[in-house]
Amino acid sequence: MSSGAAGHTSSRLRVTLKPDPVWAFLEERDISQNELARRVGISSGHISQLMSGEAHPSPELRQRLLRVLGITDFDDLFTIDW
Repeated sequence: MSSGAAGHTSSRLRVTLKPDPVWAFLEERDISQNELARRVGISSGHISQLMSGEAHPSPELRQRLLRVLGITDFDDLFTIDW
């Protein structure tokens, strides 16, 4: 792969939150989506957009979500679309 192709590939990378593990976390701890948003440091509207796939989390937000949800494997919480 040429360096030009690699540059194009990374610019099209989209990471999407998998909602099922998030719902499981919320149910297990009996907390709301709004409480999760507060713990992660984002608005309830933004967490809703992430859960529905309308928004894509930044690298920093992905790290916060992993930490708050107690998930260590990136692939358990996110999908990558090329």
